[in-house]
Parts: sequence; structure tokens; C-alpha cells
Amino acid sequence: MKILIVGGGGREHAIAQSVAKSPRADKIYCAPGNAGIGQIAECVPIGVMEFEKLTAFAVEKAVDLVIVGPDDPLAGGLVDVMEAAGLRVFGPRRNAAILEGSKAFAKDLMKKYGIPTAAYENFDDPEAACAYLEQAKMPVVLKADGLALGKGVLICRNLEEAKAGVRTIMQDRKFGDAGNRMVIEEFMTGREVSVLSFVDGRTIRIMSSAQDHKRAKDGDEGLNTGGMGTFSPSPFYTEEVDAFCRRYIYQATVDAMAAEGRPFQGVIFFGLMLTQDGPRVLEYNARFGDPEAQVVLPRMKNDILDVMEACIDGTLDRIDLQFEDNAAVCVVLASQGYPEAYDKGFPISGLERFDGAEGYYCFHAGTKREGQDIVTNGGRVLGVTAKGADLKEARANAYRATEWVSFGNKYMRRDIGKAIDEA
Repeated sequence: MKILIVGGGGREHAIAQSVAKSPRADKIYCAPGNAGIGQIAECVPIGVMEFEKLTAFAVEKAVDLVIVGPDDPLAGGLVDVMEAAGLRVFGPRRNAAILEGSKAFAKDLMKKYGIPTAAYENFDDPEAACAYLEQAKMPVVLKADGLALGKGVLICRNLEEAKAGVRTIMQDRKFGDAGNRMVIEEFMTGREVSVLSFVDGRTIRIMSSAQDHKRAKDGDEGLNTGGMGTFSPSPFYTEEVDAFCRRYIYQATVDAMAAEGRPFQGVIFFGLMLTQDGPRVLEYNARFGDPEAQVVLPRMKNDILDVMEACIDGTLDRIDLQFEDNAAVCVVLASQGYPEAYDKGFPISGLERFDGAEGYYCFHAGTKREGQDIVTNGGRVLGVTAKGADLKEARANAYRATEWVSFGNKYMRRDIGKAIDEA
């Protein structure tokens, strides 16, 4: 098979590595890719939002399967454009990707179908939002309705912060058009857990759980990022939690989307909050999480191409999804200053240490090749992932492997997976 992967981050590198393990994969393209992906695929200089160019390339190369990684092209309808050209594509169509593309849609869907989530109200007028806040119980959570690179969420401890948050999202337009509408949501407390799933429109298969670390600094301090590290499985995702979610959340979401005439085929990411009153949905994503994919996919036993094609063909009920009985931890090596201002272009050394190192992975997120060197080219540079018999061993292995890599401006959190000790 010829496969085209759309995207160029750590998630796409993890996908590419899983695809490369399949005996069915004869040729892998990636657009635009990065320096790490370029070691296992042919990178093509086409942006993820250049729909016509991507489609023309896939048709010209007679690509058998297109895998769309990021949220923006999914929400923008790349799957629809490519399917209209006769291509087989893994990922939700535009009318289903709205599950992530609009937080207001997702909240309304959950309310309509009785899927457990936080109480909320939607607003498209900043004055109305501020008037509502006058009566709201603090703290509250403000969410830009649209896609904001995982950063359009503000936790506000008091009324003054909340009103300032409304100005930030809706008037100062910090998150651009994503802030045309806004969700004001009750603040929930508990453990956060991420659960990825494959979906074929009616059947859902749950992947291993994971837990992400969004804040930039140790102790969950600092600004929200796209993810500073993660581990899988989550020790807080118990059999009881799983049973509840399967009964009230997972299949209910798939059925709700089908009932709305928006059958979902691809990956649904369930962001869960384990509250005292039971699991609640924090958010949906319409694709693999990043860096969650970097700890979940290396543990999957199945041929990923078999699973993806079953999602497209509506035959996922025939797939027995299996994961290794072990653990994985990912520590993100970032550029100092991320997610705000940071320098790029530093040569990276030590990457060869991962070649042939069983159970160790180095997923590239923000890298590029300059001559003979691989240099930093983003805020999140690398995802250093290691497996272990259990989470503590995987964590020790991952941090040991972070020492193999050097580059100017290197920064990482030192407490990824610390919650494991509290389990």
C-alpha cells in the first residue's frame, strides 16, 4: 500500500512509525513531515491546509490510504475534498469533526443526549457573558468555541478574572475567530484522564488510557501548552471508571453523532474528569491526541492499517483491539520560553542513541534538517518516550533517555508522571 500522512508533528511521527511496522506499507509519504519522519517516509513540502495540492498529490501518486493527523484540516473538510476525488481517507468528515471544531456544539450534543459533562452556557455576546458571570459560582472555566491549538481555555478564580477572560477571548481576540463564541462552564475538580478510541460510525473500540500534562512548568504551574508529557495507562482509570464510561459516554457519543446525521469515522479523543460524582466529559477531540499518541500507539499490538481500514469500511466490530501489558512515559523536550517566545535553529545531538534501542522512541515535533544537521524548529521539539514493565520503570527509562539528547535552549518538566507515586 501507498500511504500519505498529513501533518508534521510528534503525533504524525508516532502514526508514521506505527504504519511503518505494517507489512502492508510499501511506501509512506508525509506532508509536510519533519526531520524525524523523513527517516521513515518521503516528506512532501505541502501544508496541511493546502487541500487542492494535497489531493492532487495523492491522486497523482495513486495513494491507497490518506491519514489526516491535525485538527485544522479535519475541521476544514479535507476528508470531504479527498473523498470527492475518490481517495480512501482515515478521519472524520467535516460535519463530524465539528465535535472538536465547536465546543458549543459538543456541549449541546452532550446535554441533548444525556452524556455526563459540566453545567454550562454558550455566549456570542461579551456583555451577556459578563452579565451571566455576575450570578455564576466561582471558579469558572471559559472556553473559546473554536480550535485554538489546545490553548483556548481559561480557568478563572473570581469575577474579576472571569470578566478579564471574556475580554481576552471575545474582545481582544487572543485566539482569533475561535473566540467568536464562548462557553462558560462550571469548574470541576478531580483527576484528568485521556482515552482515545477508534470509531467506524457505529462501533467504537477503546484504546489504552493516558494522562497528559498541559502546563509548561513543574507542579502544573505556568501557561497551558499543547502537552509537556504523558503516560499510559493511567492508574486512575479503573475498571469501575471504564464500565461507567462505556455505559454512559463512549457508545452514547457515537450513537448521538449518528442520530444527528453526522456519523463519526476516525479517532475520538475523550478528555475526562474523574469527579467525586463520577466521570464527566471535559472535551472531545476528533483525532489522536499529541503527545498521547506517543505513549498509546507504541503499545498497540494490532496492525494500525487493518484498524484504520475497518473504521473506513464500517467493519470495526471484527477488530479485537489489543495493547501490551506494560507502560509508556513521554517527556517533551521543548525550547526554553515555550509556549511564548523562544529561539530556534539549534543543532540537536544524540539522536542516534535511539537507533536500535528497544523500547525507546524519539518522536520529532519541531525539527527540520539543515544540511547534515537536524535543528530545532518549534516550541515542542522532541517527545522522548520509553516503555517499562510498569509506569515507574517507564518513567525512569524516559528521563534517562532525555539525557541522551542535547540542544541549545533545551527545556523539560521534571515531574512528568509524578502522579504515578500517588496512585
